Amino acid sequence: MSMAGGKRPQAYFKYLLSLLFFGSNGVVASRISLNSYEIVFFRTLLGSLFLIAVFLFSKGKIQGFQNKKHLMFLSISGVAMGVSWMLLFEAYTKIGVSMATLVYYCGPVIVMALSPLIFHERLGIGRIAGFGVVLGGMLLINGEALQQNEFSWGLLYGILSAVMYAFMVIFNKKAKSITGLENAMLQLIVSFVTLSVFMVAKQGFPMASLSQNLLPVLFLGIVNTGIGCYLYFSSIEKLPAGTIAIFGYLEPLSAVVFAVAFLQERLSVVQILGGIFIIGGAAVGELSSLKGSR
Repeated sequence: MSMAGGKRPQAYFKYLLSLLFFGSNGVVASRISLNSYEIVFFRTLLGSLFLIAVFLFSKGKIQGFQNKKHLMFLSISGVAMGVSWMLLFEAYTKIGVSMATLVYYCGPVIVMALSPLIFHERLGIGRIAGFGVVLGGMLLINGEALQQNEFSWGLLYGILSAVMYAFMVIFNKKAKSITGLENAMLQLIVSFVTLSVFMVAKQGFPMASLSQNLLPVLFLGIVNTGIGCYLYFSSIEKLPAGTIAIFGYLEPLSAVVFAVAFLQERLSVVQILGGIFIIGGAAVGELSSLKGSR
């Protein structure tokens, strides 16, 4: 067995563990009595400090400043990531972790739909079909509310978080020369700066309320964000793209399972079917994209 083959199981374990960490974000956040931008502020602060420590310990060298254009793209991606997380955590509180997560995962499909215009990628039949299935899933999840004219703020926050997710991915893909741990570290630092400016302008630093939420804040920032990002970016370079695309949907699935198990959230049969449509349609679209690029 080659060295690369021997390292493959370890990379799988790291990748799957990172997805489970990310999937538990909503449950951990439910234990924090802070508003959404305060939660994301501490998450990005602690996550950034952890990744900086890992980067320095591994004796990494900053390469991003060599290409100013790519650094600008990565900065825009970092701003979008911070705003996306803030909107997502706000959606958690208003429509629940399960619903917010499923709506949020329309983000990859938005990227898929825009890729022919932005990246000049061909939009094949498989990707069009996947996009249509996801739209059908959105209608199933939110059909009852729309029929009763109850288009909630929580649903709007979830949709906007998906849009900002798409911006994050698109501009990150444009920053081609900045990869791996450096990419994650710089992007998280920009997200932290974004949330800092927003929060200081709105209310100042919430240090007084941190003591009551210290353990879940530390867990969300260091474990779910810092360690999660480290495991994620240290594993995806060693795994096939198809594997990453398929197993990546463990994150929204685990988020829904965790919400049902720990938060006693419930989805109707129609909403569960909508969730299957969203995740399945997005997966079909990504896989057809991977096959088309071979």
